[in-house]
Order: sequence, then structure tokens, then C-alpha cells
Amino acid sequence: MLDFNVNEPIVLAITGASGTQYGLSLLEFLLEANHRVDLIFSKNALLVAKLELDIDWTKLNAQELKFALVEYIFVTNRNEKRSSITEEQLASIKNSLNIWQEENIAASVASGSYRVSGMIVSPCSMGTLAHIAMGTSHNLISRAADVMLKERKKLILVVRETPFSTIHLRNMLSLSEAGVIILPAIPAFYYRPHSLQDQIDFITGKTLDSFGIDSALFKRWNT
Repeated sequence: MLDFNVNEPIVLAITGASGTQYGLSLLEFLLEANHRVDLIFSKNALLVAKLELDIDWTKLNAQELKFALVEYIFVTNRNEKRSSITEEQLASIKNSLNIWQEENIAASVASGSYRVSGMIVSPCSMGTLAHIAMGTSHNLISRAADVMLKERKKLILVVRETPFSTIHLRNMLSLSEAGVIILPAIPAFYYRPHSLQDQIDFITGKTLDSFGIDSALFKRWNT
């Protein structure tokens, strides 16, 4: 695995698994920490977001989705634990975010010549997991993940399903043997979370840890 390079963008994919907030929480942290992000928001993820967040982004183009996401994350749904964002910061955040449609196989992230520090799929559906394990490159998400594998870049899959079938487990083992980090969205309770946001922050923090990015999103175990 190549080391994390802060000067190169991070590819973040949000699939149609339940748990849209995991991906949005990662996006919020990365953009606020001045990381450049290439985001792939699948069509199924947009449908799940409509169900889970009561927000309809299904008819927006890539540019419209960028502005809607930034507005939702940093203004409308800003958690009280987070500090407010200035207009100047919002402008910088928008410039740091690229959004690609899943059918756009000509996107930069589909090529190994496009330099990125790695990729996170959060949440990762079992369908997406299977496509990555089989190397089908059936859309931009599985193609970008395939690029991470062939270029020996870091790839983290925040899988969201329960229980796992034997097929799921075999696919995860196959990918783990190829160097992929399989990170199930399983919250801990030792730090006594008080809210759903605390549990989301824990998974976000653990994902960032695995990528090599420090955060203070959750209380670490210390005896």
C-alpha cells in the first residue's frame, strides 16, 4: 500500500446501502479538513437518501447536487457539536469537491493515471462489494475501486449489511486478501454514546483511522 498523500484527492463513493449518513459524515469531515474529494453518489444512494433523510436529490445534475450537498451538510443539518462555517469557507469547500455520476466511465477517477491518495466506499452495499470482488467495473464506483486495486492504493469498504451470507463473507475474504480494508459499520459502546450522531462519528473516526487521517470524533479507549 502507498502511504496517504495529503496533496492528492480522496475518492469517496456512497452506494445504495442503508446508512447514507456514514458517507455524508465522512464528506463533512474531509472537506472541512481541507481535503479534496472526488465523490461518486450512486443513483440507488440518492433513492436511499430520499427514504432516510426525506430529501429528494434524484433529479439534480452533478453541479446542482454539489451545491445541495454542501448546503445540507454545512448549513441545514449542521450538528451542534460542529462550529459554524463562514461564506469564505463554504466557497473553498465547494472548490474542493468534484462530483461524478456513476455511469461516467470517462471520469478522471476511472483512470490509474489520475493521482489520488485512495478510496473509501461508505456505506458499501453487498452488490457493490460483489462487483469489486469480481472486477466487473460495471459502473464508475466499481471501476474506481478496480483502479485502486491495480494501482495498489488504499481501498476501504464500510460494509452495511446484517447478517452476512456465505457469499458476502467469501467476497470480503477475497478482497481482504487483495489488501482491501473491510470495515463493517459496527458501533462500539465502551465510550457510552448518547446519540445516533455519536455512533455515526465513531464509524467515521474509525474509517479515518484506517485511512491514516487523525480525528477527534470519538473517545479512544484508555485505561
